[in-house]
Amino acid sequence: MSREDEEMTDHIAYIADGKRNAPSADELRARIPGWGSDLDPADRPSVPKLSREAGSATGAHWVRPEQQPGGTGRERSIEHAHVTPVFGTAQPLRGLAGVVRRYAYRRFSEGRLAHWMLLVVGDRIDVATHRVTDALRGRPDDLIGETGIGAERGKRPIASRLGSTRPDTHHTWMDPFVVNWPAVVAGGVLLLVVRRVLRRR
Repeated sequence: MSREDEEMTDHIAYIADGKRNAPSADELRARIPGWGSDLDPADRPSVPKLSREAGSATGAHWVRPEQQPGGTGRERSIEHAHVTPVFGTAQPLRGLAGVVRRYAYRRFSEGRLAHWMLLVVGDRIDVATHRVTDALRGRPDDLIGETGIGAERGKRPIASRLGSTRPDTHHTWMDPFVVNWPAVVAGGVLLLVVRRVLRRR
């Protein structure tokens, strides 16, 4: 094996057999200009800034803004000691969706999948709740229009899917159920209520 071949084996990520002949730090420093420049903390420009003992040696300063009122009891990640100085209040948490979201913030870290899955569940509950309440107020959603069928008109909807590798063809069959399941549930509940009332009469 030539010297060039030996050097190439040093750069292969995975070697099944044999021991890698890795070059030493001095060899790498001689071969690659600037290699290992950050190994010595004294050479790192960020060290004084990141060091707790440095204090204000870098001249960086920050004054905490005045805390927005109403922060007590607000949802926040458990990694944080308090809410941010400014936070949004346009969409306060309400109902069952709010209970689920508060539990996600109170119980799980943002690094846990459960935290984000509960937030997604809370979002779905919120959507379903608003669809039911809007229907009861006489402003139901446009269930047909929301399926996107209007955009399909005149765009060869059948031919464009036959023999195609479009990824949306795999879930097209379930789209009406995903969009309309709150309406189906609400209709079922309404039907049960009407039947019970009629039976009592």
